[in-house]
Amino acid sequence: MFKYRLIPSPRMAPPGDKILVTGALGQIGTDLVEELRARHGTDNVIASDVREMPEHPFLEDGPFRLLSVLDGDGMDAVVREDEVGTIYHLAAILSATGEKDPDLCQRVNVGGMTNVLETAMNNDLRVYAPSSIAVFGPDASKIAAQNSPLNPTTTYGETKRTGEALAREYLANFGVDCRGIRYPGLVSWKAPAGGGTTDYAVEIFHAALEKGHYECFVGPDTRLPMMYIDDAIRATLELMDAPAESLGSSRAGYNVSGISFSALELADSIAERIDGFTCDFVPDGRQAYADSWPDTVDDSAAQEEWGWKAEYDLDAMVDAMIESISSN
Repeated sequence: MFKYRLIPSPRMAPPGDKILVTGALGQIGTDLVEELRARHGTDNVIASDVREMPEHPFLEDGPFRLLSVLDGDGMDAVVREDEVGTIYHLAAILSATGEKDPDLCQRVNVGGMTNVLETAMNNDLRVYAPSSIAVFGPDASKIAAQNSPLNPTTTYGETKRTGEALAREYLANFGVDCRGIRYPGLVSWKAPAGGGTTDYAVEIFHAALEKGHYECFVGPDTRLPMMYIDDAIRATLELMDAPAESLGSSRAGYNVSGISFSALELADSIAERIDGFTCDFVPDGRQAYADSWPDTVDDSAAQEEWGWKAEYDLDAMVDAMIESISSN
């Protein structure tokens, strides 16, 4: 297993006011960078990723840095040169991909998180670093409480549990203001799914519109916490806008509830809107990961401490996805 070290450093630079987003070309980053640039100005939000996608608008529409989160010196240089004050750390290996290459998952998710926190400590930065419902294991209740035991059965879940622990450690020992949300499965249309167990909830829309049929890799009764991307981006920004004194012990990984639906309920909702759409359910290895997670989560801590409330239900999400994919 990948090991990390805490390396205190006396270096300290005055914080800047620009924002660096790691993993910016992924599912969350595509929407988050767009919203951050609308709020703070294009030149003040630096997108970064370990890869370049020539067709991606971020490479031309604003500042972009080719950056690996495993390159701590490179990250520190970007922060200093571009006068960064906040990092939104989205770079990660997701669940299904992580189980195929657990060593890479550990290196990127734990090593990358450590580098971000080290950079934040050395440069007096604020950090947003998301967690995931994958931190829960089979022993969590079907409505997972904020303080449910975290006993994940996947490498990805283990890395996210470690990430939460690192965030708490750097806050307690070095005063790094790091906040996070335990994202449920996210449904979005601007970027392709990125190798997660909940990808079926994105793939199904594209298949329905392009082919009229989808083969789903989880069973019809599989029920998981989900969230439409607009709610996820709003939750992220609301948490980062919240006064530090309002946040309690859950700040490294708040439960947030969006929509909970079964794979069959999603398919039926799409079929009501797309004539002739059919769906077969052919569970594969990802079914075991889904079965280890809760049906939904209790997000009362997020509601009480920073006023979180989801806006999209299943019907609103399905309408938004079909309209957005069809028109774009």
